[in-house]
Amino acid sequence: MLEARPVVLSSPLSRGFPWPAPAKLNLFLHVTGRRANGYHELQTLFQFVDVGDSLHITPRGDQELKLSGAPADLAGEDNLILRAARLLRQASGVPLGAEIHLRKQIPVGGGLGGGSSDAATTLVALNRLWNLGFPLHELAELGLQLGADVPVFVRGQAAWAESLGERLTPVDIEQPWYLILTPPVQVSTAEIFGAPELRRDHPRVQLADYLAGRCDNDCTPVTLARYPLVGEALSWLNQHAPARMSGTGASVFAAFANEAAAHRIARQVPRSWHSIVARGCNRSPLLEVIDRS
Repeated sequence: MLEARPVVLSSPLSRGFPWPAPAKLNLFLHVTGRRANGYHELQTLFQFVDVGDSLHITPRGDQELKLSGAPADLAGEDNLILRAARLLRQASGVPLGAEIHLRKQIPVGGGLGGGSSDAATTLVALNRLWNLGFPLHELAELGLQLGADVPVFVRGQAAWAESLGERLTPVDIEQPWYLILTPPVQVSTAEIFGAPELRRDHPRVQLADYLAGRCDNDCTPVTLARYPLVGEALSWLNQHAPARMSGTGASVFAAFANEAAAHRIARQVPRSWHSIVARGCNRSPLLEVIDRS
């Protein structure tokens, strides 16, 4: 347990500074096995994009944790933001709290990591605002208790991921512009990974296989069979550029050579679908804020 330091309430970061919680893409996703406890062995490639949620956090001198701005169905005590704050407070032993306002932009149930990113940003921001001094690798270990995707958001580097998705190797890959579409449906990750028809024996691959175009998403056939709207979005986007599904969906994405090309296609997207034009990032916008602070 780290010794608590006094919170510097006069710090500029303590006055509602917006901490970014960027979305991520799974550029591919292979299921390579299943453990006896039901968890799945994976290989995937994470890359951030330069859009996402943001958290405005003001530390408190008492132990009260207040969250506002979360969607109604995510606003309870089980919200990953509150769980992350409680976990960090327990690990450090500090008798402190915070007021957290979430500005939600990442579609819920879209496979873009919104909840995990919010949790990671909470850990990183409160570590700074509560003056705890945890290094990133220790915050990442804490984050793993909240979800397999949380460590990559804490570490903030595009990464080749294995095991449950937490064994990370930083990579430096192209950073194209993406058009990301999310039809009006929320996909249950637990449902897709629990599906009996999901392939669970994909041979292991290397980064060179991805770069050669030999990787795909094992969850796509399962999601498309159960959520036809995702299939419609994928088919539509495939007419304009090679498209893939992120994670278990519902979001699909395609890469473009420049921002103008992505926006040109975005203007044609059916109005009922959520669309984002974003730049791929090998370094998370969250790390850029930490550097500037």
